[in-house]
Amino acid sequence: MSTHIDGKIIVLTGASSGLGEAAARHLSSLGATIVLGARRIDRIRALAKELIAAGGKAIAVATDVTHFEQVQRLVDTAVQTYGRVDVLINNAGVMPQSPLDRRKIDDWNRAIDVNIKGVLYGIGAVLPTMQAQRSGHIINVSSSPGAVDTELTDSITEADVADATKKFYAEVAVPADSFARAVAFAIEQPADIDINEILYRPTRQEY
Repeated sequence: MSTHIDGKIIVLTGASSGLGEAAARHLSSLGATIVLGARRIDRIRALAKELIAAGGKAIAVATDVTHFEQVQRLVDTAVQTYGRVDVLINNAGVMPQSPLDRRKIDDWNRAIDVNIKGVLYGIGAVLPTMQAQRSGHIINVSSSPGAVDTELTDSITEADVADATKKFYAEVAVPADSFARAVAFAIEQPADIDINEILYRPTRQEY
């Protein structure tokens, strides 16, 4: 089935597990070329090989989104290899939750570096290319989704908070491919349609 995703060059951060890995598999199955970025290079190299073996196109680039030059290299590699970038998915993220009175300042800084600066670095790296193309689609993944079954809870450094969160996720979390389908829905819209926000959560999860 032909979609607006077929043939697109998609750059994806946080691609080594969870939401990113699921999105890479799904978008590749729909005909997209995937440029995988993550710190865990062994994982994304293995994922790239898997996608290629299934008939897709993919490359892996070691990327720590807390360093702008690494994010720029990810984008530049996509442009040098495929000639353009159609979509950037800023997906890399951490969730070091803890009560504020514990003053986990290192956790606060890590969350800011990855979840905020990392997104800005992604936009800054790809924007000149998209401006030159006069086209492009940037998808920023925020903390508003509901519980999704990923490794995100592993970034919680407080043992009691981690245990409680993992127990909650085990009860209500939906699989990561639910995110992949939501992303595909946004990307596959025709050029005259702009999806500004998608908020989703498990039906079992209370507000």
